[in-house]
Amino acid sequence: MDSVELKMTVPDSDRRAAVMALGMDALDAQIRQVFFFDTPDLTLDRHGVVVRARRAQRRGDDSVVKLRPVVPGDLKEAWSSDNLGIEVDAMPGGFVCSASMKATLDSAPVKEVAAGAKTIRKLFSKEQKSFFQAHAPEGVELDDLSILGPITVLKLKLHPSELRMRLVAELWLYPDGSRILELSAKCPPAEAFQAAAELRAFLTLKGLDLSGEQQTKTKTALEYFSAQLSESLDHRR
Repeated sequence: MDSVELKMTVPDSDRRAAVMALGMDALDAQIRQVFFFDTPDLTLDRHGVVVRARRAQRRGDDSVVKLRPVVPGDLKEAWSSDNLGIEVDAMPGGFVCSASMKATLDSAPVKEVAAGAKTIRKLFSKEQKSFFQAHAPEGVELDDLSILGPITVLKLKLHPSELRMRLVAELWLYPDGSRILELSAKCPPAEAFQAAAELRAFLTLKGLDLSGEQQTKTKTALEYFSAQLSESLDHRR
């Protein structure tokens, strides 16, 4: 694997306390829009495939085709690309390994795709399309997918003096008013256990509870927009 990302989500009841304890300032955050692409009944999600594109303030657009979970050895030889990243996401209570084929987009096509001016496949590189075709369910094409989103995200980079690693806070704002605050830090695989111990000690010192139920940003977003899309289709019938 290339890296380990240590993650935890903060219960909404503790969100304000976490903001104060970590000295977060929303005005320092970068604004992002995240779009997912799947069938209305989330066929890709059931097969462990995530297709996503993002817009970011002061940065260009990007896109990714992700497999989760994966066995790293099954992919590295078959896909020897500099654009393929294999990472373990570790959260309190479990971990999962994923593989992401990424691309940076030179222009700003995500807004045009969201508006229907361009097709979804325009967001993905040739190798991303090949990666998708190799792992997506048979018969599912990129341009057959529905647009699920956007989710507005505030991303803030923190550099606590008590911590060797950089801490990243992401607040995902869902259209129904719900929120997920995630804290994360990346480290090399060889340092994962030491980094996890340091991060746990730091967050505990700040009064954050690591024993709460963990939420997944992507799953929550997919299920929300799938339900909205299904409701819209029912009304049309």
